[in-house]
Amino acid sequence: MKQPNQIEHKGTVALVGRNFVRVDIEVMEACGSCASRKACAMGQGTTREIMVYTDDAQNYSIGEVVNVTARQSLGLIAVLFCYVVPLVVLVGALAVAISLGCLEGLSALISLGSTALYYAILYLFRNKISRRVVFTINKI
Repeated sequence: MKQPNQIEHKGTVALVGRNFVRVDIEVMEACGSCASRKACAMGQGTTREIMVYTDDAQNYSIGEVVNVTARQSLGLIAVLFCYVVPLVVLVGALAVAISLGCLEGLSALISLGSTALYYAILYLFRNKISRRVVFTINKI
């Protein structure tokens, strides 16, 4: 049963590994009424892949319908790392470059480069971040 502080999606098991299950989530029209739809990447396409790391992966089979849940706070953290911090980096780098007397075009390139560097650093730490983002899987 869904907890008030959790986001829950129904999906189909696509792959079963030794200690993980890959679940394909179909985005439903119900996302339109979800309070977290703007913060959730589920509303931006038709199918999403979720890797659920679990010790009982062998109990699931390909094609099985399951529920995948995550804490709602994880969605807010994802929005922070993917949208808020890069915006701050972009605007901050632009402001610093302009205040240092750089030309507007060069300032724009510096701010875009700073944002690209942020995303590259985020990519380098993806394994560490993925250990903190925990999905749980339940049979229906």
